[in-house]
Amino acid sequence: MAKDRPDTTPAPTHRHEPAASSRAEIDAFIQRARSLAPPVEPGGRGRLIFALDATMSRQPTWDQACRLQADMFTEAGAIGGLDVQLAYYRGLSECRASRWASDARMLGRLMEKIDCRGGHTQIGRILAHAKRESETKKVQALVFVGDAMEEALDDLCASAGELGLRGIPAFMFQEGSDPVAERAFREIARLTRGAYCRFDPGAAHQLGELLRAAAAFAAGGVKALTDLSARRHVGAQKLLAQLR
Repeated sequence: MAKDRPDTTPAPTHRHEPAASSRAEIDAFIQRARSLAPPVEPGGRGRLIFALDATMSRQPTWDQACRLQADMFTEAGAIGGLDVQLAYYRGLSECRASRWASDARMLGRLMEKIDCRGGHTQIGRILAHAKRESETKKVQALVFVGDAMEEALDDLCASAGELGLRGIPAFMFQEGSDPVAERAFREIARLTRGAYCRFDPGAAHQLGELLRAAAAFAAGGVKALTDLSARRHVGAQKLLAQLR
């Protein structure tokens, strides 16, 4: 994948309040995460690929995702540290990955120049990229945020299976309720031993909680995620807020 190092600032956007949360989905996520092996060696830093669909349908909530990525570093910093790589696709064939970032400001600068452009999904390229990165150094988790899937599901499943064999769980976060995307995201999560969750369009708090939970897992494993849950009844327990 090509490298992208943007450095401009987007215009501010309006924020939306989340609706009520689903405790059953929250509990299901935590239970699923507990079945995963601890991802980080003692004293090491976690590595998380933060992948985004930047096609035109995501434009209304893109700036929210840019802002909320800082939550991942906040949570991970309290646990032991996290290196994050931004990956995204947009347009007809553009699919890029940044260098690895170790602080929120650096990642924020990388994200700020990116705008959404019309095009088809390229989830397969994201999965293939995660595999390649893991061949260089262990990747603890892949986080993907998107709202659609327009590729051959069997091909995506084959790539997801390879990530599963490498021990890279994919946390597939779906914006909205497209049934085709849901089916694909659930299957990718299952094959990688990750998790699938859905959040409401424009619900910044919901997405923020999801990202914090994924960061906790990538930085400190199951123990960190469980501690986060126990510590925050209306924080970490909202890590999958508003999922149905």
